[in-house]
Amino acid sequence: MTVLTQLVKLIAILAAAALLGNWFLSELRAARRNAKPWYAVYLTPPGILVILSAIILPIAVWYFKHP
Repeated sequence: MTVLTQLVKLIAILAAAALLGNWFLSELRAARRNAKPWYAVYLTPPGILVILSAIILPIAVWYFKHP
């Protein structure tokens, strides 16, 4: 049963990452189409989520590895 649970967790995380990546890519295409500056896409909700995950994930891994 634990293998099934781990597999469901893995699939959920990969699906969430795929959805966020697709959302970010669609925002990027819209920003390029509207000739916005390169940083405009990072000020949208998916851009903010990408930045937060890039900052918080390494800190969380470090925190939980060191007691």
